[in-house]
Amino acid sequence: MAIGTLFALAAGLMWGLVFIGPLLLPDYPAALQSFGRYLAFGLIAMPLAWFDRARLAQFTRADWIEAAKLGLVGNIVYYLFLASAIARAGGPLPTMIIGTLPVVIAISSNLRDARRDGRLPWLRLLPSLALIAAGIACVNQVELDHLHADPLADLSRYALGGLLAVGSVVCWTWYPLRNADWLRAHPDRSPRAWATAQGVATLPLALAGYALFWGWTAWQGSDLTMPLGPRPAVFVGLMFAIGLFASWLGTLCWNEASQRLPTTLAGQLIVFETLSALSYALMLRGGWPPLLTGLGVLLLVAGVMWALRVRPEPLAVEAHAA
Repeated sequence: MAIGTLFALAAGLMWGLVFIGPLLLPDYPAALQSFGRYLAFGLIAMPLAWFDRARLAQFTRADWIEAAKLGLVGNIVYYLFLASAIARAGGPLPTMIIGTLPVVIAISSNLRDARRDGRLPWLRLLPSLALIAAGIACVNQVELDHLHADPLADLSRYALGGLLAVGSVVCWTWYPLRNADWLRAHPDRSPRAWATAQGVATLPLALAGYALFWGWTAWQGSDLTMPLGPRPAVFVGLMFAIGLFASWLGTLCWNEASQRLPTTLAGQLIVFETLSALSYALMLRGGWPPLLTGLGVLLLVAGVMWALRVRPEPLAVEAHAA
C-alpha cells in the first residue's frame, strides 16, 4: 500500500506538467499540442521498446489492440479535450474539474468493480462529494468574477472550456478503469513494458493525427507555420519533456500503483495530479491565488482526503450483515 501510494504521488507530480503546456504555448492549437505530445511519447517509446523487446514479445494481438485503445482515449483524446479547455477557460477551472477524478473514478469503480475490489458505502461518500462540489463552486466564482470585470470576456467561450474539461474527465475515468483491468488480469507482466507498449501503440495514431491536422491547416489556408509552429525549438523541447516525464514515466509510475492498490483507492490518489498542476501554475504566475481560489483548493483536498478514509467493504461481508 505504501509503495503503491508513493508511485501514485510520483505519477501525479509528472502529470501536473501537462497543465502548464497550453499556458506556455498559447499560440499553438490544442490539436497540434495533443498530437505533438504523443508523437514525442511514441518516439521516446521506440528505443525503450528495443530494451523491453523480450517482454513486449509476450503481448498478444488483443493486448496491442487494448494498448492502442488506451493510448487513443486516455492520451490523445483526453489531452485534446484538456488543452482545448485550458485555452478557452484558463487554468484554474479545468484543473479543478479534473480534480473531481478521484471521486468520479471511485464511484465508477464502486458501481463496476465491487465484486473484485469491495464496495464503498454510498452514504459515507456523500460528505466528500459535497466538499468537492463546494470547492469547484468557489474556483468557478472567482473565474466568473474575473470574466465579468473584463468587458472583452466571452462567457460562452468560458462555458465551452468547462464542458471540454468534463469531456477530459470522461476520458480519464474510462482509462484507469480499463488500464487497471488489464494490469490486474496480468500480474505477471511488467508495468514498465505495458507503459512502453502504450507509447508504441500511440505513435501511429499520433502520426496520422499530426498529418491530418497539417493537411487541414493547408486546406484552410491557415497562418499557422507548419509543421512545428511559430516557435519550433520551444515546441519540440516542451513536447519531448512532457512526452518523457508525463507520458512515459508518469504512466510507468501509475501502472506500478495500479498493480498494488484497489482501483477505488488508486483513483482517489489522482488528487496528486491536481495539486501538482495548481502548484506549477502558481509558480508560473509568480503569485498567490485569490482567497476564494485557495479555499476551493482546500475544500477539494478535504473532500478527497475524506473519501480516502472510506474503505471498501467486501460484498460477502455486506451480504452476511444483511
